[in-house]
Amino acid sequence: MASASDHLPQRIALVHEWFSPRSVGGAEQVVQEVDSLLRSLGCEPQIAALIDAESRRPGSWLHGRSVLTSPIQCLPWGRSHVQQYLPLLPFAIEQIDLGAAELVISSSHLVSKGVLTSPDQLHISYVHTPVRYAWDQMHAYLQYSALARRGLGPLIRWQLHALRQWDQLSAQRVDHLIANSRFTARRIRKYWGREARVIHPPVEVQRFRWNANRDDVYLCLCRLVPYKRVDLVVEAFNRLGLPLLVVGDGPEKARLEALAGPTVTLLGRQSQQQVEELMARCRAFVYAGLEDFGIAPVEAMASGAPVIGLGRGGLLDTVRCAAAGIPDPTGVLFPEQSVESLVQAVEWFEQERIWRSLDAEAIRAWAERFRPEAFAARFESALRAAWSDHQQGCAVAASDPAEMSGLHL
Repeated sequence: MASASDHLPQRIALVHEWFSPRSVGGAEQVVQEVDSLLRSLGCEPQIAALIDAESRRPGSWLHGRSVLTSPIQCLPWGRSHVQQYLPLLPFAIEQIDLGAAELVISSSHLVSKGVLTSPDQLHISYVHTPVRYAWDQMHAYLQYSALARRGLGPLIRWQLHALRQWDQLSAQRVDHLIANSRFTARRIRKYWGREARVIHPPVEVQRFRWNANRDDVYLCLCRLVPYKRVDLVVEAFNRLGLPLLVVGDGPEKARLEALAGPTVTLLGRQSQQQVEELMARCRAFVYAGLEDFGIAPVEAMASGAPVIGLGRGGLLDTVRCAAAGIPDPTGVLFPEQSVESLVQAVEWFEQERIWRSLDAEAIRAWAERFRPEAFAARFESALRAAWSDHQQGCAVAASDPAEMSGLHL
């Protein structure tokens, strides 16, 4: 006979930083998948976020849903430019009242893990990253910051100092931490002093076909922002003289267009169908960013395309390096985040014709490990185990005479 602790509670809150059509990526895919899982289990979670610009948008998965929001929702341009209120976001997330929930699940890359909960509430946080620009990437962030170049560097440094303190403090409020990769788990251990279970995020591998004929062109696809280091890829292919297509948009686009040589083409933003076609036909997918996980490389492998990527961060969880001599490799990892290191990797890939020894079907089979069904099964298992432990802990506390002694004072 099943015990009460085997069943998840009905009153569940699902918290994310923000819901906006301007920001849709891997983190939002995780939230949608967790929501779908909970609803399939008969639980209708209460959604909460700093701001909501999706629930009234036809076509959104949140259309018609009730979303709890913070005071940022009512501030000028709050729904469209929530990040401009960065100094207020830790305060704002703490104003969301989740007291009615028995279980709180947060999806956090900035502040959502900082929601306030009681000892009777279980809080599980799926962490995409500790705040990059407050920790190890602060100096790189300031280097490219327009505000820092206008003389506001000292003020920004002070704000990030305060954010680091709150980030570490708020991490202690969470009962169970889940990281999206081993790299993120290492960062959690270093910055927060906490251990985290690793569950890789869901990737929609079924969208992609892996058995198309390959062209001789290389592909780079991501948001064109400084930390993705697309400039390294462009410079490397300028030197190599090999054809490269760059897909994406962002503040780096104009600089990259000026940097691009005759063999490099920037296509800008492309439709989902066009992206799937480009991935299905490229010789290899090239990635130079230091990622916490990196969904795009997994999508490329779902298309049967080998990955040439930086051998650090989340790609160590997802790409099986051909140079390491492991069975069924899925790509090549280069050691340093530099033009020279990437050039050497691509030259070896070309000269040894490595793509001919990498089987597209085997690459796709490896990518299947990251499909949404696998994520849902692992997340549900972690959820049930944590809830069972929480219920048992509450039962022990309720029966402990030391806990009850205050009633007899």
